Amino acid sequence: MADATALAEIDRRIQLVEDNLRQLVEQAAAYSGAADEERSANRIADQQAKLDALLQERAALLSKG
Repeated sequence: MADATALAEIDRRIQLVEDNLRQLVEQAAAYSGAADEERSANRIADQQAKLDALLQERAALLSKG
């Protein structure tokens, strides 16, 4: 059951990162100014990279099972 536990944890982390991305996009829409836009873009890119890594990890776990 270690894989099921690991999969549940990855799913939880994916949900958190997706929530973070939604919030960042909403915040970016409210910001104005180049510095704010760049900061928002960097934060969104960081969260997207985390999401991509988690999705790859999840896919690897599912392919084992």
